[in-house]
Amino acid sequence: MTRTLARTAAIAVAVLALALPGGALAAPPVPTITERQTLPAGDGWASAEGGTTGGADAAPGDVHDVSTRPELIAALAASGDAPSIIRVHGSIPMNADEDGEPITCEEIAEGTGYDLDAYLEAYDPETWGTDREPEGEQEDARAAAAQRQRALIQVDVPAHTTIIGAEPGAGLVGASLSIRGVDDVIIRNLVLADTYDCFPAWDPTDGAEGNWNSEYDSVRIVDGATHVWVDHNAFTDAPMTDDQLPTYFGRTFQRHDGALDVTNGSDLVTVSWNTFRDHDKLTLVGSTDSPDRGDPGHLRVTFHHNLYDGVGQRAPRVRFGQVDVYNNSYVIREDQVVGFGYLMGVGYGSHLRIESNAVDTGGVVEAGSLISVLKGTEVSARDNLVDHRRVDLRAAYNAGRPAAEQLTEDTSWEPALRSCRDRVQQVAGVVGAWSGPRFGAAPGRIGADCRS
Repeated sequence: MTRTLARTAAIAVAVLALALPGGALAAPPVPTITERQTLPAGDGWASAEGGTTGGADAAPGDVHDVSTRPELIAALAASGDAPSIIRVHGSIPMNADEDGEPITCEEIAEGTGYDLDAYLEAYDPETWGTDREPEGEQEDARAAAAQRQRALIQVDVPAHTTIIGAEPGAGLVGASLSIRGVDDVIIRNLVLADTYDCFPAWDPTDGAEGNWNSEYDSVRIVDGATHVWVDHNAFTDAPMTDDQLPTYFGRTFQRHDGALDVTNGSDLVTVSWNTFRDHDKLTLVGSTDSPDRGDPGHLRVTFHHNLYDGVGQRAPRVRFGQVDVYNNSYVIREDQVVGFGYLMGVGYGSHLRIESNAVDTGGVVEAGSLISVLKGTEVSARDNLVDHRRVDLRAAYNAGRPAAEQLTEDTSWEPALRSCRDRVQQVAGVVGAWSGPRFGAAPGRIGADCRS
């Protein structure tokens, strides 16, 4: 069948789906998600300037099946700079020993001298105070234990690599995939669960009441990495969500950091068809207001067709970059396990386009609270739905604020890489139906001729 006939057939099936009783979504018979798929042309920033192919050209000997942490580490090292494909089977714990058996935080810390009770006693604000950061024996021991965990869970992903879930439920528990200074990486079809820091650091000088600070993002795109496609994954803190964490010194003993960050001059990234659930601080694009990290002129990132369900903030929070946020679905819940802060953060030097997204506030917040201004001055926010009604999010933010605090319209650039765009009225339905890992029939959909 020619490409034209195939497309005509897919559209015909999509039209028939619109007539199903109750407006149900139906999946046309389109190809499955496969390990050698590349990012389609025109699909977000990662398709620009040569595109993203990951391990599509891997030789048979550079295709690896892994089901334990040691197998994953060996597979990542095996192919060197050659294209490689890593197929993940089962749920792999990364806090694990050399045999791949899970180990506890206490076992990781053995021999370092770190003890949580001793740490709490040493740096209790009642005795340590609140005007200086911890130092001394227990802080040194905590740092040593943290280095041991980092060696277990932070995994460097080489250039020209595809990591893909091979079966339902496949993924990594407690992992931090580090795409650092390399080009051409694809991460697909994985459950990325509970990336947790065993050894959070107490900082009494952080904010008015101090804070516990953790490290590790489930995916970190950093140090000038380029051409990265993160697609059809599920990000979650489960099974250890924030509502289960203890409180010390009046603050949550926070074990989770970001879900997916893009920082330090990284560029040309597409984040599509993922689910983000029950997580607080999701995505930084740009980690500092200082231009010294190489961010200006980079940080071009597209977020489309992602589901954000019960999340806290940074969906995303942007500095410097040209960031396209369109066709995403946001669900805010009164009973969500993390407190709601905001959705999109307009940070220093940011050029953020927020268009054709659907937000269900659950009656929790007003439209004017969905954007947070964090030293930014301009934004474009068009054609968005809030509780099924079109709302100008920029106008909603500006309402009642003095002129000096209002956001102006960002006209500095116009997104062009949107080969896959749905009418905003369809966004919640199609994203809810087709985001996250997919197996069997791939997510052909109603609406635009838009396939993931």
